[in-house]
Amino acid sequence: MRFNSHVDRLLAVTVGLVNGLTPGLDGGRQVLAPTGAALVREVEEAVRGAAYNPSPTRAQAEALLPFVEQARAVFEAADRGDTARAARLVNALLLDSEARAALDEFDGEYHLHFHGPDTTFARGWAAGIASALAMALGGNIYRRLGVCEAPACDRVYVDASKNSHKRFCSTRCQSRVKAAAHRARQ
Repeated sequence: MRFNSHVDRLLAVTVGLVNGLTPGLDGGRQVLAPTGAALVREVEEAVRGAAYNPSPTRAQAEALLPFVEQARAVFEAADRGDTARAARLVNALLLDSEARAALDEFDGEYHLHFHGPDTTFARGWAAGIASALAMALGGNIYRRLGVCEAPACDRVYVDASKNSHKRFCSTRCQSRVKAAAHRARQ
C-alpha cells in the first residue's frame, strides 16, 4: 500500500522516531528512552534520507520528544480500533505543531510538503509527523497503523503490504511467535 512518496517517508520517519525514542519492549528486550548523545544519534538515524543528513542539536532532539510521545499514542489508539481517540490525538498534534501544507518545487515538479510555523528542526518534523498521521487517519487507512502483536514487544509499524495483514514490527518478532507456536504444538 503506497500513500504518496512524501507521506510514506514521513510515516517511516514517525515509526523510526517512536520506536527509537519511546521506552517499552522490543522483541522481549527492555527499551529505555535514550538521552544525551544517544538521543541525538537516534533522531539523526530516524530522519536521515538519501539526500538529507541532518545534525540536530541535543536541544532540538529533546524538543521533538513530546511530539513523538503523542505519535505513539496515535498508533496505540489506532491499533485498538479507537479511531475517535486517534483523531483527537492527531488534531492535537496538528494544533501543537501548527502544521502548514505547502507545494514545494523540486526538479520542475511540485510536491506537497508540510512545514511548521518556523524552520526549526523539531517544529518542522512535528508538522510532518502530524500531517502524515492525519492523512493516514483521514484517508481511512488507520487500520494500517499498528503495534506489534508479539509477546513482550510494543514497537509500532505501518502496514504497507498489499493484503493488510501485517501483525509484527519485524521479521524477528514474527519468527519468535512462529517458533513459539511450533514448540507449543510439539
